[in-house]
Amino acid sequence: MNTVPDTSATRILVVGDVMLDRYWFGEVSRISPEAPVPVVKVERTEERPGGAANVARNCAALGARVALLSVVGADEAGQILARLMRDSGIECSLHEDAQLSTTVKLRVVGRQQQLLRIDFENAPDHEVLQAKLADFESRLAACDVVILSDYGKGGLTHITEMIRLARAAGKPVLVDPKGEDYARYVGATLLTPNRAEMRQVVGRWKDEDELALKAIRLRDELHLEALLVTRSEEGMTLFSASGVAHEPAVAREVYDVSGAGDTVIATLAVMLGSGLSLPLAMRQANLAAGIVVGKLGTAMCSLEELKQVN
Repeated sequence: MNTVPDTSATRILVVGDVMLDRYWFGEVSRISPEAPVPVVKVERTEERPGGAANVARNCAALGARVALLSVVGADEAGQILARLMRDSGIECSLHEDAQLSTTVKLRVVGRQQQLLRIDFENAPDHEVLQAKLADFESRLAACDVVILSDYGKGGLTHITEMIRLARAAGKPVLVDPKGEDYARYVGATLLTPNRAEMRQVVGRWKDEDELALKAIRLRDELHLEALLVTRSEEGMTLFSASGVAHEPAVAREVYDVSGAGDTVIATLAVMLGSGLSLPLAMRQANLAAGIVVGKLGTAMCSLEELKQVN
């Protein structure tokens, strides 16, 4: 039975750290005489939105109406991101900080293997972030669900206040967390840590029972409605007031897991905003993640692709 709802009227507000993902694809036929490293003859380049921008693009691919709020540098990478967002039909509010370099992740790929990644980044200015907070508050009325996509780049300094404002406005808030300080996410509707991020915060667990205990304790401490732990080949597990629900991983060839977390939170938000319950939204998110891990780089799952696997 097809359980994908009509998403065309769903409005998502995505806030967080954006970045530009650059790919240099080439042939590797020899080792450098200067050092024991492969020589890549670059044959084509590609630029894709990354971080919160990839989350927004995933929401748009699923048919939702999307607004993106973030901070970029006054540079070429920021301009490219704005253009890519407009091309995807996303309403964009990218606050410029002249002191900031837009985060760029450059990946060198040879023979379908990532050989090297080079990161360019620094933290945004406090004044720009304050302006973004006012922009955020003014946009709340026009959305159904808020996604806060934290990549630890400094763009979500006011995240605790954002959660408070959104919840006061009656909007569900989904957070993709980063780092060890989860206290800043208190009051969110749902957190989506992956297995490694969860371990970083609650420590290791020896079995499913211990994981459930730790997850429920964390959910209570942070006053969350639910906690969704994505677990790679072990699927994903939802901890909520109504108990524990699990979706096994969709068996397909894993090509590249980068960006899969973006797809999960985007699908959850769009499905919740379109009227599905949390367990049913998780099922769709699991199916969407199974599609994107079969693609290279930061990828998307379209509404049509999702319908085909239902």
